[in-house]
Amino acid sequence: MIIKQKENGGVKLSGKKLWSLVLMMLFALTTILAACSSGEEDVAEGDEGEAVEEEVQDTLIFGRGGDSVTLDPIGATDGESFKVTKNIFETLVNFGEQDTDVVPENNGLAESWEISEDGLTYTFDLREGVLFHDGTEFDANAVVANFERWAAGDADSAPYYSSMFGGYAGEPGHIIESVTAVEDHVVEFKLTRPSAPFLKNLAMSPFGIASPTAFEELGEEFGNNPVGTGPFQFVEWQRNDTVTVERFEDYWQEGLPNLERIIFRAIPDNSARLNSLLSGEIDLADGINPADAATIADEPELQLWERPSMNIGYLGFTTTREPFDDPLVRQALSYAIDKQAIVDAFFEGYAETAKNPLPPVISGYNDEIEDYTYNPEKAKELLAAAGYPDGFEMELWAMPVPRPYMPDGQKVAEAIQANLADVGVTAEIVSFEWATYLEKAKNGEADAFLLGWTGDNGDADNFLYVLLDQDNIGSNNYTRYENQELHDILIEAQTETDEEARAELYRQAQEIIHEDAPMVPLAHSTPLIAGDADITGYTPHPTGSDKLDNVAFE
Repeated sequence: MIIKQKENGGVKLSGKKLWSLVLMMLFALTTILAACSSGEEDVAEGDEGEAVEEEVQDTLIFGRGGDSVTLDPIGATDGESFKVTKNIFETLVNFGEQDTDVVPENNGLAESWEISEDGLTYTFDLREGVLFHDGTEFDANAVVANFERWAAGDADSAPYYSSMFGGYAGEPGHIIESVTAVEDHVVEFKLTRPSAPFLKNLAMSPFGIASPTAFEELGEEFGNNPVGTGPFQFVEWQRNDTVTVERFEDYWQEGLPNLERIIFRAIPDNSARLNSLLSGEIDLADGINPADAATIADEPELQLWERPSMNIGYLGFTTTREPFDDPLVRQALSYAIDKQAIVDAFFEGYAETAKNPLPPVISGYNDEIEDYTYNPEKAKELLAAAGYPDGFEMELWAMPVPRPYMPDGQKVAEAIQANLADVGVTAEIVSFEWATYLEKAKNGEADAFLLGWTGDNGDADNFLYVLLDQDNIGSNNYTRYENQELHDILIEAQTETDEEARAELYRQAQEIIHEDAPMVPLAHSTPLIAGDADITGYTPHPTGSDKLDNVAFE
């Protein structure tokens, strides 16, 4: 690895010390040249024909805001897990390099596919010659085994499966009737009803295909010892510190990956992560605080990337807890929060205020919705109408890690706390370690909580159905919000294949959600990533899950 010294300081030497240092450097250089001339690897000809060894950095240290929760992608719901699993596992179909289009040219484990006229049968021709990291072969039986495993799961073991495919095996909404190995490398899916986002769902990180041999042998321990077909294979996980992966020598895409090793390092504190990047301890840093963008731009040895925006940061209410089971209370608190002040203070121009649970880039976004504008007096009126003229006491949960949609959960919570105090509501800020925070919030233990969502597939279904449908209580619907009318519309939208008709259904869904106010949409952010200026081949994906097989150092 090349270690670069920054040109912003030095030591002043006397003439005698300087001459001694020059002699030592000449001696060292002569020794190095002699050693290089005797080797045969990584040797290039210099200007005078002498041999010079070229070193290329082959390890990437990726600083991130938190540790992974699990390395079994089907059990994950958090972006920190998917950052790693995206590089260990592969899906049947892939998104584009910087979009969510699904086409065969994007190099998934399926080379091509056909869809029946009625939209109920999908037949995939699978790639041959692909190996799992344990040396076993990827084939149609492996695909069947993975889907059987997921369909037999539950909200703890396979939360995304239910969200994307209408439940688990045997449940009335489950849309996958069967998965069959037609030939060694041909697999067929039969659906109970058409599903417009089916291909996009298959491309999502949770549905990375795992080695059946490994997950059958390891059971629940598979999440600590993942085995996929991806460009990198798992080496080691030091909890709350690092996850290490190494180049898979038998990877099916010739010449990839470029790197020998990636170390994902958890550095929750924004300032500490930035300092680690500035000092050269890490090479790439996700979740850069918008306030630090100018610092990065002023460093010639660093570069800054903007991830395409496809997210929502929000304040969620647990709608099964008093007084948040009352829509009037939820509407009141929606009026009480100054979103624009939060965006101005903590996003530094890299976000816009939100009024819907999905971003404007998603088809079906309803721009006709009138937002709950900041209005403390209106908030007090609604609280009085709900029976709380003097307000009430509550807990406000602050995220313990920075996320793209929430660069500093503690500070955002403090701003909301001050807003609520202005309308008579006393909010005590509490927090937990990240995995515990997610688990307790999912179980309905919070009054109100800060959270967010980065879209997995670019479809409105992935925001509205996943985050707010009653089918997903206990998985990604942390608000535990139920509305049968909304549910019927969202299921109809899944089945509808005409895009404009789907978009109209999603616009209707947003009107219902806005009236019931189970969450306060706060911001849609443009996430920032910074790294060494020598990094090439890195393209941030809007889903937040980046495949790093093309990354290299100049």
